[in-house]
Amino acid sequence: MRMEEDLRLSSILIDWYNINKRDLPWRNTTSPYLIWLSEVILQQTRVDQGYSYFNKFAEKYPTVELLANAEEDDVLKLWQGLGYYSRARNLHSAAKFIVNEYDGVFPFKYKEVLNLKGVGEYTAAAIVSFAYNQPYAVVDGNVYRVLSRVFAIDKPIDNGSGKRLFNELAMALLDKSNAALHNQAIMEFGSLQCTPVSPDCVNCPASALCLAYARGEVSRYPVKGGKIKTKNRYFNYFDIRVGDFMYLHKRTDKDIWQGLYELPLIESDKDLTDGELYGEEVFCNLFPTGGIQIRYITKMKHVLSHQTVYATFYQVEIPEELLMDEKYLKIKIEEVDLYPVSRLSHKYLETL
Repeated sequence: MRMEEDLRLSSILIDWYNINKRDLPWRNTTSPYLIWLSEVILQQTRVDQGYSYFNKFAEKYPTVELLANAEEDDVLKLWQGLGYYSRARNLHSAAKFIVNEYDGVFPFKYKEVLNLKGVGEYTAAAIVSFAYNQPYAVVDGNVYRVLSRVFAIDKPIDNGSGKRLFNELAMALLDKSNAALHNQAIMEFGSLQCTPVSPDCVNCPASALCLAYARGEVSRYPVKGGKIKTKNRYFNYFDIRVGDFMYLHKRTDKDIWQGLYELPLIESDKDLTDGELYGEEVFCNLFPTGGIQIRYITKMKHVLSHQTVYATFYQVEIPEELLMDEKYLKIKIEEVDLYPVSRLSHKYLETL
């Protein structure tokens, strides 16, 4: 594509954006902190879902200092339901880093922003372009889709060489004097106009420049490489009750849902029958004496990006004199909503 056509594409996207853009709160600010907050929330999250979370975080933690000084449990509780909880932990950690290393002033340079925990090239480019209008191109899923279709690029977007190609192309197309507007325009265009399924190509203002449309191959792009392998995990949860109390356990290992609370758990390598479960050594260690009353409650399937969790929930009544391991937290049943839990655990608690 010739340079004049490159500039024409940028102009088309910006003209379209000025007419069709959504009124979103993070677009009405140049605060790097609030823009960073929105970008982290919107990773792996739809705008309609992230909208309320952004407003909740912006209201409770309007400054980076307030976020840095918050308790991790409070941050995770506010994040509950969004998934990918490492984002919340990284957000909290980076806020502390900004306060400690930059006296609470959000960094200005791209490389300094990129050095923040949980911030990758896309997020860093978005922050410095939207907040400071610096000439860094953003490349997210929407941008991949627009560029791959307009230029009919069949390189996979999920390998190193493909990512480099698209980053270079995005930089070449960037209106460097108007980086913030250009970046917002191409992402919004991909989200609303050049959609993943059934895009409205007939009424697309960029259709005359789109090679995929000219060839009748729009659905072919973007191209992805091999499928991500997933694994199955089997969780046996025990909702242990004693009078008005129940028990929780905090996940501290570097695994899914790190830092969140859950019911006492036995993980197995397959779906166990009740008899098989009761014969497990770890079950006998969890309930070393008799007098317990256990009943099956429900099964749930929870799909994550790289794994699927098959969970079985049991409710257990234990006698007052049975002492649980100190790693389990004894709480009043009515206070369970105060603790941050995974969406899976929350769905179970909702059934009660």
